[in-house]
Amino acid sequence: MIAVTSTPEHHDRIIPLSKHDTRPLTLRDVSEASGVSEMTVSRVLRNRGDVSDTTRKRVLAAAKTLGYVPNKIAGALASQRVNLVAVIIPSMSNMVFPEVMTGISEALDETDLQPVVGVTGYRPEKEEKVLYEMLSWRPSGVIIAGMDHSDAARAMLRASGIPVVEIMDVDGTAIDSVVGISHRRAGSQMAKAIIKAGYRRIAFLGTKMPLDHRARKRFEGFTETLAKAGIEIEDREFYSGGSALKKGREMTRDVLARSPDLDFIYYSNDLIGAGGLLYLTEQGVDIPGQVGLAGFNGVDLIKGLPRELATMDSCRQEIGRRAADLIVTRAASVDGQGAPSRIVLEPTLTYGDTLRRH
Repeated sequence: MIAVTSTPEHHDRIIPLSKHDTRPLTLRDVSEASGVSEMTVSRVLRNRGDVSDTTRKRVLAAAKTLGYVPNKIAGALASQRVNLVAVIIPSMSNMVFPEVMTGISEALDETDLQPVVGVTGYRPEKEEKVLYEMLSWRPSGVIIAGMDHSDAARAMLRASGIPVVEIMDVDGTAIDSVVGISHRRAGSQMAKAIIKAGYRRIAFLGTKMPLDHRARKRFEGFTETLAKAGIEIEDREFYSGGSALKKGREMTRDVLARSPDLDFIYYSNDLIGAGGLLYLTEQGVDIPGQVGLAGFNGVDLIKGLPRELATMDSCRQEIGRRAADLIVTRAASVDGQGAPSRIVLEPTLTYGDTLRRH
């Protein structure tokens, strides 16, 4: 809840109150917070009627701070939920997320609940927009990728009054329930395997960290473990855009041109790792003797390569299934509430043909 006060200069300030109310928010809450009538709040949120710019800004600021989302279910349905589960993911082109969706769909198949998907493109502002629209239809639950959200997105999720499950990651403070793996631990485990295999001149190639939070956490765990062993990353390169074989080939070529003495390359995902593997194979490089390689995610594609890329399974399908199971259980309860759950899965390291076994 929030309150509105006025300074001596008569400017409105929105002040969060200390007590957090978990019930779904109403127009009255926004009315009280902004200091205008419920009818005025309704006109502002529906973009109807003649309302001054000052009042409109005050209402919108109060609604955003509260995390209020209008209810689009009219009439007799207004107090109920629809049998939809909002699933919010960053990408459908990334091979990781279709497997997550498979797990979610399998868990919901025998229920009345249906998943509806929103894609954010890894952009916080797009996540806010998708979340706002989905919550306005009052779904029975939300499954959302990652634990790194804007303040506005977190406010909407907390104020929704429905089960929320953050997935794919457990390194952070959960809004409600969470199902995933520790990416920092995954990066650390890969570093330990590389060190034990005798590699010392190591490069990291991956996506730009401000957008891909999970890759950033793996990189942090990876470099911290190397540092404890007295090893510094010799080279690194980050890129924006989708994971692609072509990008992996180009990045591998460029990093070896800069640092020809490298003996290991760790990729943030399997697709760019597969591109690197194809490039080095064409160049006649001895793998894993001269240069070792590893990716992340354990996608099926790498099993069809001339050599199997070392990788770590990110438990994608199980994460989707376990998250959906939590939503089903909570939605079936009398009030849709329940104790939050924290489910941490352990990824499996596969050495393949590109990482020497110590």
